[in-house]
Amino acid sequence: MQIIVNAEPREIRAETLDAALQELGLTSPAIATALNGQFVSRAKRVDTTLTDGDRLEILAPMQGG
Repeated sequence: MQIIVNAEPREIRAETLDAALQELGLTSPAIATALNGQFVSRAKRVDTTLTDGDRLEILAPMQGG
């Protein structure tokens, strides 16, 4: 299926948010996710299903000064 990840179209096979993050190589526990504008907690990612055209935002903390 095709979803939008951080404003870029991506083709994935995963059917859940947790599986999609693994497929995309984003396994760090220090990321935040939003699906179609709604925050999804780490605990709910396993049960959150994806559908074609979903918009996924992934945020990771950055160091800087």
